[in-house]
Order: sequence, then C-alpha cells, then structure tokens
Amino acid sequence: VAGDGEKDALPHCNLQVYTYTCDVGKRENVYSTAERVRKEVGEVSVLVNNAGVVSGHHLLECPDELIERTMMVNCHAHFWTTKAFLPKMLEMNHGHIVTVASSLGLFSTAGVEDYCASKFGAVGFHESLSHELKAAEKDGIKTTLVCPYLVDTGMFRGCRIRKEIEPFLPPLKPEYCVKQAMRAILTDQPMICTPRLMYMVTFMKSILPFEAVVCMYRFLGADKCMYPFIAQRKQATNNNEAKNGI
Repeated sequence: VAGDGEKDALPHCNLQVYTYTCDVGKRENVYSTAERVRKEVGEVSVLVNNAGVVSGHHLLECPDELIERTMMVNCHAHFWTTKAFLPKMLEMNHGHIVTVASSLGLFSTAGVEDYCASKFGAVGFHESLSHELKAAEKDGIKTTLVCPYLVDTGMFRGCRIRKEIEPFLPPLKPEYCVKQAMRAILTDQPMICTPRLMYMVTFMKSILPFEAVVCMYRFLGADKCMYPFIAQRKQATNNNEAKNGI
C-alpha cells in the first residue's frame, strides 16, 4: 500500500494485440485463420465464442438464407473454432472454452425461432463438450457457459416486456455482462446467468406444465416481447428498400 496518499503504479506491460477478420460461419475460413494465429501468435489457451446474429423476421417471412446464416454463425461456428483449437488444449491438458449463448438458449419466446434454435444448439454443444472433457479426465480444460438476458447493444432494439415489469428487468449494460462473465471465467464457474432471476425462470420452465409457462410469459409480457423489435426491423428494411429503389 502506498504511503503519503500516493497510488501504486501499475506494472508496465508490453502487451501486443493481434486482430484477424474471419467469417466464423465458414469452416474453411475458421481453419485458415486459426492456422495464421498459430503461426503468428502461438497456441490459444482461451477460446471465447461470442459471435452472434439475428434475422429479425417471423419464421414464414424469413428468407432461408438468413435462417442458415443464423445457424451457421450462432451454432455451427462453435464446432469449427473448437475443432481448430481444442487439440492443443487436450495435448497440454490446459485451456478454457467459453460459450456466450443467451437466456434464449435456455427458454424461448415467439418470433425468433431461428435465433432460439441456434442458441439452444450452442448450449447443447457446450454441455456435451463439457461432459466429454470430464469423461476424458481432462480437468485442466475448463468450460464456462454464459447466458445473459437482453443486452443493451442495439441487437434487439425495440424488444419490450410488460411495462410494469420493465423497471425490474431492464436491458443489461454490456460492461456489466463482461464483468460477470470475466468473474465466472476467472473462478472456473461452469455457468453464469445474468441477472440471477434467469435461473428462476429456467427452473420454473423446467418444472411447470407448458400452459402454466404460457401464463407466466403472458404475465411478464415475454410472450410477444420480440414483436416490436421485428416490426422495427421490418420498417427499417422497407425504408432502406424504398430509399435504394429496390
């Protein structure tokens, strides 16, 4: 502790950051980029799968190409990145795989079928991989599943739950989610849901009959929470089409 009101200076570290552009939905691109990383930086010991997209269309109005893109980026990419970096982790019995999924990977809502399916897939992949590492007795490789509630990044702008409930469940600040996720990773926590209320919703969804879950959704306003978001997305698309003369 510094005396006379002086603050301890942080140790000077010469850190170097490498950035790469990669379409994680294309496995050839993932594998080639991973090879570049190994050659230019070295082996990766912490893999964070965080890429995500959303189509913003009701199922019957969503082009097939957007559904495929959502599944490739939000789910399939986890297979490619893990296959690229896991072998060295297994060899060293050291590493950490972080899956940034969503609360919509634990329970679903209407209007975003492709997004929910992709996040459920990501959660299933993560859990199965975690069990495989445990079965192989690779205890040096840790896994953390991150399932946040709506994050205020603009990705789901317009999403609204019941107005009386909103003050108790506001969109999460990205910085808060990062801090919670980092704390979970540094303490080798297998799973983190933010806010904690998401644990309760997941538990209730698991034990209640479907019709009771529907009633709970309607009470919270979660049954059609994505509809305003989809409407805004559609309006923005129409405006762009009109502006561009398409």
